[in-house]
Amino acid sequence: MAKINPGEFMRQVQSEARKIYWPSRQETVTTAIFVGIMTVLLAVFFLGIDALFGWIVSSLLSLL
Repeated sequence: MAKINPGEFMRQVQSEARKIYWPSRQETVTTAIFVGIMTVLLAVFFLGIDALFGWIVSSLLSLL
């Protein structure tokens, strides 16, 4: 692998840094709200699944 000098490295880093897309404040807030809502929905879903499996297991164990 060829080595480059520090000046060339810094120019390449700056060139790549200019390509970064930074979201606006509105996009960040919207995404954060969406993530929060999805987290709550998934938590409720998995709570329901856990309760259902718990009921099934306790019903099966009560047959013994």
